[in-house]
Amino acid sequence: MNIIEKLMSLVTYDLGIDLGTANTMVYMRNQGIVVSEPSVVAINKRTKEVLAVGKDARKMIGRTPANIAAIRPLKDGVISDFDTTQAMIHHFIKRAHAYFGNSFKIPRPRVIVGVPSSVTEVERQAVIDAAKTAGAREVFIVEEAMAAAIGAGLPIEDASGSMIVDVGGGTSDIAVFSLGDIVVDNTIKIAGDEMDMDIVNYIREKYNVLIGDRTAEDVKIAIGSASPLKKEKSINVQGRDLLTGLPKAIEFSSIEAREAMMSSISQITEAVKDAIEDTPPELLKDLLTSGIYIAGGGALISGLDKYWEIELNLPVKITEDPMSAVARGTAQMLDHIELLERVQKSWEELV
Repeated sequence: MNIIEKLMSLVTYDLGIDLGTANTMVYMRNQGIVVSEPSVVAINKRTKEVLAVGKDARKMIGRTPANIAAIRPLKDGVISDFDTTQAMIHHFIKRAHAYFGNSFKIPRPRVIVGVPSSVTEVERQAVIDAAKTAGAREVFIVEEAMAAAIGAGLPIEDASGSMIVDVGGGTSDIAVFSLGDIVVDNTIKIAGDEMDMDIVNYIREKYNVLIGDRTAEDVKIAIGSASPLKKEKSINVQGRDLLTGLPKAIEFSSIEAREAMMSSISQITEAVKDAIEDTPPELLKDLLTSGIYIAGGGALISGLDKYWEIELNLPVKITEDPMSAVARGTAQMLDHIELLERVQKSWEELV
């Protein structure tokens, strides 16, 4: 570390960022998670002024007047609206630096950002550019599956197989590790957002009622499942009757929610099976003992682990605090940021 970097480390924080389609988490070195907010920004469409970010912006989804838009600037794990993403990252970096009220700290951090393994070089560069424009002085990109595995404490450095499935909002990232690197990986753009749309479509087709994305997400969180529950539940869901145009409430059960979500869950399951089929036999033998770990918000879907144990014939475990696995992994990488600098420099020379 040169003198300038040593000085900068005294006046700014290094950050790990899980820049998710649905939620963003910021991990501060030696402090833990300091920001955990929905990846939503509310802007004035006329002036482009940012009105709200995170939880406050999410409350506005589906409730804004014509001149205000509540935007999710990432789609399928990549940036779909550069300016809005930049504004969101800038807001979260400032929030992180204001967390302890240290007025002498300036928001010019080195940051590590997790991205899906399927991103293109253009998409990867867009994340770097957005973070730098938002105030980061240096940006490192890591694959979300790698960060999730490190955050979950998997022994990826060992000469044995470890497997993780990170089911986020926009993508499901699947990876098998051995000797510190990814041996098999697969990413599909089917995850939590698609499950929300499954619920929207199911209710529209069965009840002729239209509900919003936010309502569908609330239903998924409240009663969504992948396996039968010991005691099935139901929830009152309100939307617009497509026949009359008037408000209408229906009673929606966990059985119906499971039936709706199974379309996306089945597609993710097939992607996991594809990764298992591509895994070398010796590593597959290891997985019979170590099993598959689930991270991300999708890990919170009730019974997903039981469903996969039956479908995949392997032990399945949910990581501790699965929502923060990627953020925790980037945090551990912050402790080896000098190594990341060398790795990134070598990678840039190769491309």
